[in-house]
Amino acid sequence: MLYVRFPLSLRNVEDLLHERGADVSHETVRYWWHRFGPMFASEIRKRRIQGIKSSRWRWHLDEMFVKINGERHYLWRAVDHEGEVLESYVTKARDKRAALKFLKKALRKHGRPKVIETNRFAPMAPP
Repeated sequence: MLYVRFPLSLRNVEDLLHERGADVSHETVRYWWHRFGPMFASEIRKRRIQGIKSSRWRWHLDEMFVKINGERHYLWRAVDHEGEVLESYVTKARDKRAALKFLKKALRKHGRPKVIETNRFAPMAPP
């Protein structure tokens, strides 16, 4: 996540640390990245979700057809107002049961949004 925001290679990080007086190899930076990166990313995600739960949060729900091993499946996605994919769900069935399972999973994990938008309907209040 941070790599996308700050596009630095491991050697660039090594050079930045060397300029500041820390003599660290790029392999050490790689080790830190693999060890502590997931921890930092989960904390950032958790704090972001806690902050958004109190704000005016909008979700866009959509579905699309995808082929997996030659078979047609349905991909359900929930995207927030910033464009981040919150939840995705792949199923063979395209029915009310699959849609409700996906929606319950997203609501349980990310809380209730103020508005839910879909492709075909006007914005609605969450259930």
